[in-house]
Amino acid sequence: MRVIGVDPGLRRTGWGVIETDGVRLSHVANGVCASEGTELAARLASLYRQLTEVMEAYKPAAAAVENTFVNKDAAGTLKLGQARGIALLVPALRGLEVAEYAPNAVKKAVVGVGHADKAQIDHMVKVLLPGVKVANADAADALAIAICHGYQAGSRSRLASALAKQASKGASRTAPRGR
Repeated sequence: MRVIGVDPGLRRTGWGVIETDGVRLSHVANGVCASEGTELAARLASLYRQLTEVMEAYKPAAAAVENTFVNKDAAGTLKLGQARGIALLVPALRGLEVAEYAPNAVKKAVVGVGHADKAQIDHMVKVLLPGVKVANADAADALAIAICHGYQAGSRSRLASALAKQASKGASRTAPRGR
């Protein structure tokens, strides 16, 4: 399954695309959409166009976006939320379900602790995706989001398979026998 992770930001929106095959991960691409313009609407339109181009180029089957954290600057949080809206909208318009993950959940999935710093995330992304050349910290965060989703989707798939297997065993035991 091809997964895109998006780390939304009004100035820079990081993106990372990986392939998952069970528990194996491989890097496809990563980068940053840098907003252009001075007005908010122009910057959001720029992010929309660039993220749409990324989606068209790499054709992911799943998308994951980091949740917005609230900080002391309400105006900054609101603007970040608007950029996050673009990050949710672009894959949704392509018919993809979009998973959302809290920053601490991403850090815990990739690093093992929920309060990891940027250097730890960058290091673990490089460990999990050997040979990857990460564009910058925003792209590393986006790859971590994609990895988190890959792990979560893989776990859900294995659980569903195990439950289906168990249900079919139970059904064969309770099925009436012919005479």
